[in-house]
Amino acid sequence: MTSTRRQFLRTTALATSLVSAAPFIRAADPAKKYRTALIGCGWWGNNILREAIASERLKVVGLCDVDTRARDITAERVHDLNGDSPAKHNDFRELLEKEKPEIVLIASPDHWHALQTIAAVKSSAHVFVEKPTGHTVNESRAMLHAARNSGRVVQVGLHRRIGPHHVSAMKFLKSGAVGDVGMVRIFANGGGGRERPAPNLEPPEGLDWDLWCGPAPKRPFSQKLHPGGWRGFLDYANGQLGDWGVHWLDQVLWWSEEPYPKRVYCTGGRNIAGTPILTEKEQTSDAPDHQVAVYDFERFTCVWEHRRFGGTQSEKHGIGAYFYGTKGTLHVGWQDGWTFYPSDSKAPSVHEDSQLQQPDGHNLKLLWADFLAAIETGRKSVANIEVGHRSSVLPLLGMISWRTGRSLQWDGAKEEIVGDPEASRLLSRPYRAPWVYPDLTS
Repeated sequence: MTSTRRQFLRTTALATSLVSAAPFIRAADPAKKYRTALIGCGWWGNNILREAIASERLKVVGLCDVDTRARDITAERVHDLNGDSPAKHNDFRELLEKEKPEIVLIASPDHWHALQTIAAVKSSAHVFVEKPTGHTVNESRAMLHAARNSGRVVQVGLHRRIGPHHVSAMKFLKSGAVGDVGMVRIFANGGGGRERPAPNLEPPEGLDWDLWCGPAPKRPFSQKLHPGGWRGFLDYANGQLGDWGVHWLDQVLWWSEEPYPKRVYCTGGRNIAGTPILTEKEQTSDAPDHQVAVYDFERFTCVWEHRRFGGTQSEKHGIGAYFYGTKGTLHVGWQDGWTFYPSDSKAPSVHEDSQLQQPDGHNLKLLWADFLAAIETGRKSVANIEVGHRSSVLPLLGMISWRTGRSLQWDGAKEEIVGDPEASRLLSRPYRAPWVYPDLTS
């Protein structure tokens, strides 16, 4: 048996025992059920809620969504799953005041994460919030400060932090089996083409479009935006870099002992999708259809790339991270698990399949169990707000570099862009009245 294979077996056994142990941590009173509410009753919010209900550790007391159809459907699903009849709310502030949840799940669009998380922890609730933490860097910082001051547990939806094949891949990587890593390439590529504009419409009955837009600019309603398409609109999200990039940048930070890069540069555009359109009659999305971002760390360089055209049939892996080391290359993927390709052409490759939970194909069950364990034991959760903040900042900095067209020098200790006042202003953004940008010190 080769030394690499022995290392793989040892690390896999450690990873398996670590992950399988997580769901069995229980409170002093295993019968306790937490008063729980969901904000954001879309596809992903329902995925999180379904796993939470399956744990049999909660009572669903409230649902919040500005779309009455979404919250009505979710209420029916909850009743079918566990018999609860949650109250339904249009405004998250009303939900927090009236239902007084102990746990709040937040799966709203990115531009709402900060205000809703801060309000929830100030109401003494623990929070499970989707990634990225904020739409801007200083929103994420405000969430971090609020969580610290409240003493509440905030888990960020970086479920790859606890997925079995990701855990064992990190063990393998940190064992030295890959050697000294000098470069990491992370990527998420897929199909696409030229984007045709869709007509602007009156919001459908039962959708509070003004509240959906909230603190962000108010665009005309379009079926491209809601439900689901908002990730491609930069008023509400940060495109593919903010959506997929945060997962893989988090993998890089998990591996590295360096908590932040010293320099960031990003370029890209919409050469295939076409120039963004926003008129009185029609609109398209405006996120880049391809980007390359370079993150310079002290010991290595990390490159992010995505393109929404070209397909992936010509590539062995269409998504994931390549860690290039002196002993070989490790690919950590999603549905294709992880594979180590040794530099020695005579040595066999090493592979581990993914272990994903269905029907969503991720590892929400494990992340939810870890969240409950953190609440009940006082330890930090695996994807806690500190982790989520650091990982979310990197794609947000990439987007600032892309907007300004130049590289940024980043002082990660102070969380400041050095010597570039114009770029520094993009760490925050103006809010639409009457909403107020969160206080960084509250």
